Amino acid sequence: MNRSENRPEKRSQRDYNLGFKLAVISQVEKGEFTYKQAQKKYGIQGRSTVLVWLRKFGTLDWSKPNLLFMAKSKETPAQVIKRLEKELADEKLKNTVLNTMIDISDSQYGTQIRKKFSPKPSDASNKNKA
Repeated sequence: MNRSENRPEKRSQRDYNLGFKLAVISQVEKGEFTYKQAQKKYGIQGRSTVLVWLRKFGTLDWSKPNLLFMAKSKETPAQVIKRLEKELADEKLKNTVLNTMIDISDSQYGTQIRKKFSPKPSDASNKNKA
């Protein structure tokens, strides 16, 4: 067997029509291939050719890698718990501040931002049902 039979055919940039590019992008975005696997399978020579296509024609945001996701994946379970507890405390504080602001607005300006729920249905709704 010749060595050339095992290698995919190398192509020049002119050979890639829009349909081919979109097909490759679709396979990468569906998760069938990584961009490097697609590059190898179809004999695409440029290192970043598929990435350029993804940025230009793709529906996902390929402009920058998700560094936050990569950093969080190395957290130990104890670190994850600690981080989540801190985020929960921050959200509780934010909720308290917002509720206080609503209370101040209600008292100073006479607004009624919160919806008042009555424990029993009103008489008007009872009359409509009868």
